[in-house]
Amino acid sequence: MTNLKSKIENPKSVVILGAGAWGAALAKLAQINGHEVRLWSRQGFETMAVVLKDADIVVSAISMKGVRDVASLVKSCPLSPEIIFVTATKGLDPQTTCTPSQIWQTEFPHHSVVVLSGPNLSQEIEEELPAASVVASKNLVAAHQVQLVFSSSRFRVYTNPDPIGVELGGTLKNVMAIAAGVCDGLHLGTNAKAALVTRGLMEMVRIGQILGAKPETFYGLSGLGDLLATCNSPLSRNYQVGYQLASGKTLTEILNTLPGTAEGVNTCRVLMQISQQQHITIPITEQVYRLLESEVTPQQALDELMLRDIKPEYNQ
Repeated sequence: MTNLKSKIENPKSVVILGAGAWGAALAKLAQINGHEVRLWSRQGFETMAVVLKDADIVVSAISMKGVRDVASLVKSCPLSPEIIFVTATKGLDPQTTCTPSQIWQTEFPHHSVVVLSGPNLSQEIEEELPAASVVASKNLVAAHQVQLVFSSSRFRVYTNPDPIGVELGGTLKNVMAIAAGVCDGLHLGTNAKAALVTRGLMEMVRIGQILGAKPETFYGLSGLGDLLATCNSPLSRNYQVGYQLASGKTLTEILNTLPGTAEGVNTCRVLMQISQQQHITIPITEQVYRLLESEVTPQQALDELMLRDIKPEYNQ
């Protein structure tokens, strides 16, 4: 077991790509631990090459739509062969259905890629409220190094050997958070919310297994933990999308006033592509998709879910 104090003896040069709320929160966590931190954004004055000079760890905290372009930009810069890439983006690429880590690993096949995910509402982390997260990689040495960079008395970080499972947990729960927001916006009660979140978790596991994740990963911090946080907090942008849809606002109106990106909207659309290709049954995601596309009202989506054919809870 590594003592948290020991990590200060080996400070790292950490570059955070993305200066939004999440990027700023991660930068603060690394700075508190005594690491040199540089923050890059498209609106900044320094070039990518200058920011990346002598970097040990590069953290991608940008929205899904920017991942591919930013990865290509990083690839055009001179890099140390020892650099570790950390992806903290939760989403799926609409063109390829790839996860962010798959994009980074494709661009940098000889580098270690680590996924950071968990119940991490950035505003609470900025306020230094206690939180926990998971860093996952096929290279556990790299995961351990990232663990040391971010772990503190206010932010507890665990390692995990299932990066795709950890990444999908943080990605898929955003769709369920939209559904949870609808549930609360319609004032359906605690029983309904509990049933929705539980069945939503089962749906996440079903998708995850098809895409190569370990089922048990979804019962940890990056799956169930993140699901509970995002489905129950007004700080969650995805929850807000669902809640405001239930209140009668259009998706366009909501997204125009929402601070930041609600990744669940794009993720839901990509999941429908995957569902059709892989023949996966995803009833909650399907109703969220139909709601986002204005094919059904929130009440009609609820009725569709409640009136599905009755079945055993678990497939035998």
